[in-house]
Amino acid sequence: MDTSGHARSFGAAAGQYARARPGYPADAVDWLVPPAARRVLDLGAGTGKFTAALAARALDVVAVEPSERMLAELTAALPGVPAHRGTAEATGLPDASVDAVVVAQAWHWVDPARAVGEVARVLRPRGTLGLVWNVRDDSVPWVREVWALAQRGVEQEMQVEDPVVGAPFGPLERFVTGFEHVTDRAGVLDLIASRSYVIVLPEAERTALLGEVASVLDTHPDLRGRTELRLPYRTWCVRTRLEG
Repeated sequence: MDTSGHARSFGAAAGQYARARPGYPADAVDWLVPPAARRVLDLGAGTGKFTAALAARALDVVAVEPSERMLAELTAALPGVPAHRGTAEATGLPDASVDAVVVAQAWHWVDPARAVGEVARVLRPRGTLGLVWNVRDDSVPWVREVWALAQRGVEQEMQVEDPVVGAPFGPLERFVTGFEHVTDRAGVLDLIASRSYVIVLPEAERTALLGEVASVLDTHPDLRGRTELRLPYRTWCVRTRLEG
């Protein structure tokens, strides 16, 4: 898992990330985690957005996350979930110790050449690997305008449709669903501030960018008089099974 540059930057905004990032819809969780799975690894768990959905289903969950500050947010929110620092390339788990691995919003940061072997090592026979991303639906005009300002062509390519996995895993299956993340003006600003490409900006540039976003939120005609903002997402899911 890439722990340099943009990927490593998330720790600096762990609190904003925990406050602002959306969770995951129930039908995505249903699809990604096999009914027979009992012990599940949330890999690259961040502040625990997907971990919480797993824990709510009374699964035996273990969380692995490379960022110390992100992990601190997770353990504060979910003190009953075992969690430790590690990466997709070195999880620190025993061989054949989990029924399923889920990687939420993080597979685009990993080195597949190393991570695939490590995930295969910790999975039990015929275990599953699930990958999931929440991707904004920019068809809504104010959303499109805000993120055109925020990302300015530098957002990380996430390869949500065809992520690199390969042997010893089988064919990729895909599922797409949608939901609305209900938030407010402050939540949208925190969401922007927790993006890796914003975190790494010099302070003056970051402050100016967030000021521009705030101006759109305060003046856009579609938002006039609204305190509750509904941010639409498409949730892209991929799953594959360990062969052999």
